[in-house]
Amino acid sequence: MQDLTSRLQWRHLRLIHAIDEYGQLSVAADHLAITQPAASRMLAEVEQMVGQPLFARTSKGMVPTAIAEVLIRHAGGLLRALASTADEVAAFGAGKTGRVRVGSVTGAAIAYVVPAVHALKQDVEGADVYVGVGPSDTLMEGLLNGEYDFILSRVPNELDPRLFEIMDWRNETAEFLVRSGHKLTQIARPSITDLAGFGWVAQATGTPMRKAVEEAFLAHGVPLPEDIVTTTSLLVMIAYLQISDSISPVSSEVGDLVRSTGVGGIQSITVQQPLVISPYHLIQRKSVMINPLAQRLRNLVVDGLSKPLA
Repeated sequence: MQDLTSRLQWRHLRLIHAIDEYGQLSVAADHLAITQPAASRMLAEVEQMVGQPLFARTSKGMVPTAIAEVLIRHAGGLLRALASTADEVAAFGAGKTGRVRVGSVTGAAIAYVVPAVHALKQDVEGADVYVGVGPSDTLMEGLLNGEYDFILSRVPNELDPRLFEIMDWRNETAEFLVRSGHKLTQIARPSITDLAGFGWVAQATGTPMRKAVEEAFLAHGVPLPEDIVTTTSLLVMIAYLQISDSISPVSSEVGDLVRSTGVGGIQSITVQQPLVISPYHLIQRKSVMINPLAQRLRNLVVDGLSKPLA
C-alpha cells in the first residue's frame, strides 16, 4: 500500500462505491458508463495497490471485505465533497453564489443600488452583498484598494480617468431637509434667498453637493452660513435637524425617500431654482475581472440607469 494516496484515483473510488451500492460489477460498470472488462481491470488495479481482495463474490452479489469497507466509507465522503464542489463551482460561474462589494454615493445607492440588490436577492438568496456609502473620494480610494468590485461615484480631479472603465451616468439634483414645523415649510416653494440665515448640516467642503449649494447661494447674493455641521452620515444629519432650525442639502433621491417614509418628523423642500450637481458614473478598475455575481449586480444597476427618469 506504499504511496496509495498518489496512486488511488477518483475513478477507482467511484468504482468501489458503485460496486458496493449495486452489488454487481456489471451494473456498476453500466452506471459508470464503462465496459465490464474495463471495470474488472480497474478493480484489479486497486486490489493490487492495497494487496488484498476488496470484494467477495457470493450468490447474493459482491460483498465488501473489511478493508473495502474502509475505502467505501471514505470514498462516499470524498465523492460527496467533490459533487458539492462541482455544484458550487457551477453556481459561482452562473452568478448564483459568491460575494459582491459595491460602493455608492447616497442618492445613487437609494435609486439604483438598493433596487438592484433586491432584484438579485430574489434569485440568489444566499448572495453575500456589501454596500458601502460615502463621498466620491472615499469610494474611489476603496475601488483602487480593491475594496469594491464597482462603484457609483464621481472621479476626483486628482485621479486620471484613464485608469478606470467609466460607464453609465446620472445627474443629481439637490433639495433640502428640514424638521417638521420649520419656517420654510410654510412657504409653498422657497427661493434660494429664503434659505438665508439658517445653519447647515452638510457634507465636507469641496464635495459636489456642498459646491453646488455654495455656488447657488453666491450666484443669488445669499451669504454662506457661519453655522455649519459637517457630516457624511444621513442619520446624524436627521438627528441634528430634529432639534434645530438648520437645513440640509441632499439629493432628490434622499428627498423622495423622506417623503415616502416620513422619516423622523423630517420634511423635504424643493427650491424654485434647480440645483444640479455634477453627474456620477458607474466605475470599475480597468483590466480587473469581477466575479459572476458582481457582474450580475452591475448589470442590474446598469438596467436601472438605462431607464428614463420619471
